[in-house]
Amino acid sequence: MSHDVTLDAELREGLTVYPVEHARTLGVDAFFTDRFGGVSLAPYESLNLATHVGDDAAAVAENRRRVEAAAGVHVSTVNQVHGTTVLDAAHLTPLSEADALTYDRDDVALAMLVADCVPLLLVDSASAKFAVVHAGWRGLQAHVIAAALATFTHANSVYAFVGPSISVEAYQVGPEVAVHFEDIPDAVWPDGGDRSRLDLRRVATSQLLDAGVLEDHVERSTQVTDGGDVFFSDRAQRPCGRFALVARRLVA
Repeated sequence: MSHDVTLDAELREGLTVYPVEHARTLGVDAFFTDRFGGVSLAPYESLNLATHVGDDAAAVAENRRRVEAAAGVHVSTVNQVHGTTVLDAAHLTPLSEADALTYDRDDVALAMLVADCVPLLLVDSASAKFAVVHAGWRGLQAHVIAAALATFTHANSVYAFVGPSISVEAYQVGPEVAVHFEDIPDAVWPDGGDRSRLDLRRVATSQLLDAGVLEDHVERSTQVTDGGDVFFSDRAQRPCGRFALVARRLVA
């Protein structure tokens, strides 16, 4: 069965981060940031890592520098567009657009930025390859998880980690969204009238399994973004910042 785990906080270079412990046994150092320890002012306080939400560019640059210090290497990210493009991080440019990045070397860390959407880490136990994925409802509807897994040789050797994201209780959607996920058991909860609650985390887990990831290779964080108190939440506050899933291959 998939496992629910609570990520323990750890202090790195003055930042509180939440490492994915099992990933380290597979040779990948991965962690989630929270909203604290940066220099951004309200409403982005304080460790906003996104350049597209209206925050001061110099503040974002300093926040990213602090995350790089915690990671120990340069951190590469990409312009996320709620699509299914998967890119090898070796070929990134400042204009690249994608919602999944893959890599197999130890000189750069990869990052995906989120504030309610599902951040996923994929680590191959049979090779050096790993990936980070950004999956909101649009990405899930378009099957970005399957697209990312298709770049691995065998999905059944991949371990998946589902990070902090919005809970079903906090995520109300209309019928135009719910209709895409009604075939997934317990993913859509009636919520009065034509409204529903959507369980993005259950959808992500279902799609991981459908794509060939083994059930006991899936871990899900018990932490959620609800309320935006620890992790940024777009549903709780707009505008708001973005936190990150950061991952790098450990030096062999």
